[in-house]
Amino acid sequence: MALSALLRRHAGGSQALGSLRGQLLRRLLVPLLLLVAINSVSLYRDALEAADIAYDRSLLASTRALAERVSVRDGKVVADVPYVALDSFETDTLGRIFYRVTGLHGETVSGYPDLPAVPANVPRSELYPALVRFYQADYNGEPVRIAALLQPVYDDSMRGIALIQVGETLDARRALSRRILVNTLVRQAVLVLAVGTLVWFAVRLVLQPLMRLKNEVETRPVSDLSNVDPAMVHREVRPLVGAMNGAMGRLQQLIAGQRRFIADASHQLRTPLTVLKTQAELALRENDPAAMREIVRSIAATTDSAVHLANRLLSLARIEHGGDSASMAPVSLPDVVRQVGLELALPAVQKSVDLSLDASGEALVEGQALLLHELVSNLVDNAIRYTPPGGAVLLRVLEQGTEVLLEVADSGPGIPESERDKVFAPFYRAGTALESNPGGTGLGLAIVRDIVALHRGTVSLGASAEGGLKVLVTLPAEARIDADQRA
Repeated sequence: MALSALLRRHAGGSQALGSLRGQLLRRLLVPLLLLVAINSVSLYRDALEAADIAYDRSLLASTRALAERVSVRDGKVVADVPYVALDSFETDTLGRIFYRVTGLHGETVSGYPDLPAVPANVPRSELYPALVRFYQADYNGEPVRIAALLQPVYDDSMRGIALIQVGETLDARRALSRRILVNTLVRQAVLVLAVGTLVWFAVRLVLQPLMRLKNEVETRPVSDLSNVDPAMVHREVRPLVGAMNGAMGRLQQLIAGQRRFIADASHQLRTPLTVLKTQAELALRENDPAAMREIVRSIAATTDSAVHLANRLLSLARIEHGGDSASMAPVSLPDVVRQVGLELALPAVQKSVDLSLDASGEALVEGQALLLHELVSNLVDNAIRYTPPGGAVLLRVLEQGTEVLLEVADSGPGIPESERDKVFAPFYRAGTALESNPGGTGLGLAIVRDIVALHRGTVSLGASAEGGLKVLVTLPAEARIDADQRA
């Protein structure tokens, strides 16, 4: 259920992208239509060229048949063209025929004398072993295709070249062109329709594993955050399933951490609240004013302890949910330490603790000023609380290469080496801390650890020169963080 919520959270992006099936169809069919259009034009041109060759061959055959009837008689070129021959030409070509036979000196021997002459720039056709030229012209207001054949003629008295021209209208050619175009477009349309149908069904089959994944996620109970089997989907989608499983794992850790935090917080708050209730009931039954004032002082102390615990819990929760890198900015760590020192100077004076600061340079770090203030405040507050009256707390900030060091040393009881790793766990308190400050919360160093981790630093515990505790925090300087981000 949590995974389906995660998917729904990104539903806006999927709606913006549109349907995957639709995108696949568009991105496959649009290029296919373009290719089909190019192929149709190519096929149409090839078909027209083939049709022209066929019609030209028929036209040449008519021209040769007419040329066979041209001869020389009595020194003149004559053409014996009966109407039966012309009828056969028209029957063969399925169009209207016009012809002209020109003698040796340019005179019209037979046919239509106004038939357009051969243009000067028309080359001889290389497709046939004859001196023939093909050209198009307008005759009587309509386009015609003409074949012009040079036919040698001779007898005993003369020899020369006669010109035989046979032209036909383009009606048959145009009708054939239209049939070719329609047949080509119909076949290509059927091809596109068939491909589109096949792609649609193929995409539907391919998307079925994703639909099964969706159904499994939606039907899961709320508490089921187990991994999804990557084998359910195709190899290309498995990285997405792996990322979803990783997100679910992190969500499980977050939920487990929140549950632990809630359980620990409720346990820790239950004790002071129970004490407050008991003290209030005692105050209600007490008649002695002096004893009642003592109970009220106890109530005030318990209330302060509960408020301190609640503040620490809120700080810890704010750190866990406030790790936003966008709010990072250059912060002067010495300025933060000075501010905290001024804020806690009164408790130190009241306890006769010598609070001193040693800071050099600007010592800029990239971080959140509020969280860094919380870090320093926890360390200094702990140092003052656990330092006996007349002791000393030293705060030191210095730059060391690409790092900024914060050192807080006190003259308190310190922490045994065997417990130094344990005290960073929430609510854990060392034995020496329980003896010197029974009312502590055990959250100060846990807060420090989380803030330091958020700022990509390290924190370690050691012994101070006075035998107390020394806390050393190392944070990357601002220049180093900028270099890492640029890299």
